[in-house]
Order: sequence, then structure tokens, then C-alpha cells
Amino acid sequence: MTEQYDVIIIGAGPGGYNAAIRAGQLGLKAALIEKRETKKLGGTCLNVGCIPSKALLHASELFETAGKSFANLGINTGKISLDLIQMLKQKDDAVDGLTKGVAFLMKKNKVETFFGAGEIVAPGKVRVTGDAPTELEAKNIIIATGSEVTPLPGVEIDEVQIVSSTGALALPAVPKHLVVIGGGVIGLELGSVWRRLGSKVTVVEFLDRILPTMDGEVSKQFQRMLKKQGVDFKLSSKVTGAEKLKTKVKLNVEPAAGGDVETIDADAVLVAIGRRPHTDGLGLANVGVETDKRGFIVTDHFKTTAPGVWAIGDCITGPMLAHKAEDDGTACVELIAGKAGHVNYDTVPNVVYTWPEVASVGKTEEELKEAGIAYKIGKFPFAANSRAKTNHETDGFVKILADAETDRVLGCHIVGVDAGELIAEAVSVMEFGGASEDIARTCHAHPTRSEAVRQAAMGVEGWTMQA
Repeated sequence: MTEQYDVIIIGAGPGGYNAAIRAGQLGLKAALIEKRETKKLGGTCLNVGCIPSKALLHASELFETAGKSFANLGINTGKISLDLIQMLKQKDDAVDGLTKGVAFLMKKNKVETFFGAGEIVAPGKVRVTGDAPTELEAKNIIIATGSEVTPLPGVEIDEVQIVSSTGALALPAVPKHLVVIGGGVIGLELGSVWRRLGSKVTVVEFLDRILPTMDGEVSKQFQRMLKKQGVDFKLSSKVTGAEKLKTKVKLNVEPAAGGDVETIDADAVLVAIGRRPHTDGLGLANVGVETDKRGFIVTDHFKTTAPGVWAIGDCITGPMLAHKAEDDGTACVELIAGKAGHVNYDTVPNVVYTWPEVASVGKTEEELKEAGIAYKIGKFPFAANSRAKTNHETDGFVKILADAETDRVLGCHIVGVDAGELIAEAVSVMEFGGASEDIARTCHAHPTRSEAVRQAAMGVEGWTMQA
């Protein structure tokens, strides 16, 4: 007999496995399907995305700090050398430990895991193809298949010379010249890793600035910081072709608006122009699940156009972020269980884990101007923050945008060390509809970088005290 479940989840990334955990907590019988050949849960994020990239970012930061900054702090270490094999191993060890942790959580919450590709063959029925093909039935099916790398015509990824983010996490040697196609989060993070380890890094971006979805002032200042660190930029430029030679790649680059072609020689090329929803082979047409022109599954509060079929995470519209997928998965299962599941997409933070970090939540200045919303600005530089100054980490600032009439916080943008941690305070205040004064009147420990957030909030009403 076909096994019966309350919910079948296709895809074991952050959205899928958190949906499975919540289902188990709520007493629902859940099945989780994962097609990754390694049979490791956690999706792109844990296996070849967020987690391994942060392991390399952390290690490469320490490598550069030891080589450039220790002596100024009175720490003499002698000559620093790179053991790339060990650096990659510790990255893999982190991934292995966390994937095992997710597998444990499935057992803890009584979630049955199936390895293989899942396809919806009929309403309420999913076929799993793999080592042990089987068919499952459930009242509810959640599609949590995430996203995949967007290809670039004329630049074929081979994961050797021309790599995606996956290949960039496992380069066997430090390339002399790495060209990054795309000035978004993934390209800047991985470009930063190899720049610290010794590569010359050139970023080619089609638009006229990096991090195009973030606040313009933040983007400009952050680019200046990266340029000071040694990253070169070719903005308003496009790569139109690539020729692979024995040890080099020749890239054809021309102005985005058209013009003379320039040839750039690279030892390695990273294609990081974005990601697209991954929905191939799911059998969407078998049950009438609609997608839009860009391939995203059409949903209304996670419900697709097919009864009993739900979708979450990167394969639906919204920020393509692991933590957004986690919240989607939790809310979706709560709705299935008859509870009030909800995600506020206006308070989903975005972080670039470079050095220093960049973090944002809510509206940018450009968006507020376009919407005709009157706002006030409070800004505070880390150069005036005692903890940042003591730690010689003074690059960047905090910027808070608040409604000119109500003082409600509409956005927060931070460039600086630990920006990804600091943004959480603004997220919490915004989630509860708080005002800049709520932050300004809240006591913050001294000396901490979080005081910069408070001082920026004070600045909204013009009473910044420490700058």
C-alpha cells in the first residue's frame, strides 16, 4: 500500500527542512524528499552556499588579519603561509557537521526522509525516483526546491576554469587573476575570499553600481572600501563571450550600452549574475501548478493554483534568501495545520558577509523617494564609535530612515563590522511597528558597536550625542 502522510515536502533546503520540523512539532506526519546525490540535507545553502562560503570568508579574514594587522597590535607571529587544502577541509568539515545536525532534527521530529527526485504525478501523489523508487500520498504537498545558478550566454560554466558559486568554493589553487561576472552579494563575497588569499580580482557589473538593490549611498561607499582593499571594478559593462585556453580564459567585455570590445585574460572566471527558480521535473503540469514568465511558481499565501499544493522559498517570488525560506516553510505548515501563518517581507534583512559587512532591511532612500513618502534620516559613523575605534574597525556607518510624520522606522542600512548582527535590532523594531525614538531611548551597553545604531536613531530627530 502507498504510504499516507499529512504533508510531503519536496526539497530539503532551509525552507523544506524547517517546514518538516514545524510539521513534526504540530503533530503532522511528514515526508521530506531530497535529490542531492550526496544524500545530505540542507540544500544549496548548507552544502554549497551560505555555510561553506562563510567558512571561507572567516578563514580568509583571519589569514589577512594575521598577515597585515597582528604586528600593529603587538602580536609577532613570523611569516604567515597559506595551507589551502586545510582551509578547504575545515570548510567541508563545517558542512558535514551541520548536515548531520539536520538529519538528527528530522529523526527528532519524526520526519521520514526519502532520497531521490520527487515528481507530482497526480493530485496528492508524489513519485520518488532514486535507489528505492516509491510513491507517496498526502493531503498536502509543499514544493521547496529552491533555485539554481542563472547561466550567462556565451560563457559556459565547466566548474574548472569558468565556475559558478559551487566551483568557486573548491578552487584547487589561488588564481592569479579572478574575474567575477556580477557585482551582487555572491560575487562580492567569493571575490573577497580569493582576493584575501592572493588573487587579483576584477568585478564586471552590467549596471552602473554594485549591490543594485541596496541603498545607493551604501553601495557607493562600500564600493570605495572594496576598491581600497584591492578589488577592481568594470561597471556598466557586459561579458559577451569567453574563450577557454589551456591555462587561461579570454573574456570579451564591452560597454553595457554597446561599443568597443576589450579582452581580459583571467586564470579563473566566476559567473555570479543571479539565481533562478528550480522547478524542472516536478510534474507541475500534471496537477495544474502555474508559473510566471520568470519561472516562479504563482502563489497566494503559499497556495499554488493546484488544490493541496503549496510552494515556498526561492521558487516563489520574494527575496531569494535562506532565512526568508525558513519563515516561508514555518508559516506554510502553520496554515496547513489551521494556524495563522504569516511572513512580513518588509522586514526580511539582507546581509553581505564581506569585510566589513553590509546589512539592510526595509526601504532604501531611492524607494521612498519614488513612492513619494516623506522621511527623515539619522546617520552615525563607526569612526565615532568607541568600540569600533578601539578595535581599529572604523569603516562604515549606520543609516536609519523613519517616516517624517509618525517616526516609524522604514529602513535601516549598515556598512561595518558585524553589520549582519546589528541589523537584527532594527528588524525587531520594524516588525512591531516601532519608531526611531524607541531605539534612541533604549539603553545600549557601552562600549559596543550597537551604540552606533542608537546614535543613528537619535540623529533622526537631530540629537545625536557622540558625533
